Amino acid sequence: MAAGHGRVMKALVKESAGPSYVYKDVPVPTPRGDELLVKVGKVALCGSDIALYQWNNVAQKIATVPFTPGHEVVGEVMEMGEEVGEGFAVGDRVCVENHFFCGRCYQCTHDLRHICQNLDQFGHGRGTVYGGCSEFTIVPSRYAYRLTTDLDDARAAILEPCGVAHQALEEIDPKGETILIQGCGPVGLFAIGLAKVMGAKRILAADIVATRLQSAIKVGANVTIDCTKQSLRDIVMRETEGDGVGRLVEATGAASMVNSCFSLLSLLKCVNFYCRKGGRVVLIGLPKEPIHIERPLEDVIFKSLTLKTVHGRKIFHTWSEVERIVHQNKFNMEPLVTHDFPLSQFEEAFRVLMSGEGCKILLTPGS
Repeated sequence: MAAGHGRVMKALVKESAGPSYVYKDVPVPTPRGDELLVKVGKVALCGSDIALYQWNNVAQKIATVPFTPGHEVVGEVMEMGEEVGEGFAVGDRVCVENHFFCGRCYQCTHDLRHICQNLDQFGHGRGTVYGGCSEFTIVPSRYAYRLTTDLDDARAAILEPCGVAHQALEEIDPKGETILIQGCGPVGLFAIGLAKVMGAKRILAADIVATRLQSAIKVGANVTIDCTKQSLRDIVMRETEGDGVGRLVEATGAASMVNSCFSLLSLLKCVNFYCRKGGRVVLIGLPKEPIHIERPLEDVIFKSLTLKTVHGRKIFHTWSEVERIVHQNKFNMEPLVTHDFPLSQFEEAFRVLMSGEGCKILLTPGS
């Protein structure tokens, strides 16, 4: 062990199938091979962490016990295994690419590592028991993104989900377009801020939660639509002179797993009304029900729509792009970081997350 970090640490552990976690002392791990021992600075919670906390049907599909949760992470390299290359040094600040790719499959050999056929996942017990909700964690160096700026930990911890929004927007190219962001949870809000940076002409934001719509204005939305009080169709048609939007981001599926998401059935109906011919749609949210296209000819094929999906972010292109954008203050993420709890107060952090009271919620190990 390197001097200064002791032999035990505090960590959250999902020891068996069931709700919540155990907050306990565990040994500080030793890095081997190409592994990095990282002292965690901040870890952010996301919608999928609710599923893991509750251990519901979704969690049972995406995770394997035992594991330490937390996949949106920033920290400092404290030790390195003997096989770590020259790209890293003790003292480097790193984030974790939580999509653990194999490096051998078709996708990995064609610059699509984020959708590797043999994907494991950090913070989910898939291929590793480690996660960010601990004072120290182990990260194979090939999955570590070395920060190149002095970006603070609070913003660095949320580069990972911000990267998902960036990847989605790159898929549909918002430059010069009127874009509708449907769902103003964290990833939807990231999409709003990034769409502005990437040259969108006009940004419309729709949700059913007033506080989220207020956040949408703060990060760059030109028009907000409260779908509990206003007609989304009428406002979209008014703002586009009857043409419909050229780009549509569906970000409600994983908004916060409370009553703030639209069904994908509604999305695909609204494509008929809201997306102009030749428009592009990208799905970010994680649906919890089947997708139905009731009129595929009229609503999709005859409109020549482009429908894309996103899982993760380009490794490591997206990371470097988002770090640059955020560090240069082209996108002010600070209004979206609403809470920062000591790791020991994880129960309160999850209560806030599940209540919808906050946006991005951070945990700080060792505090």
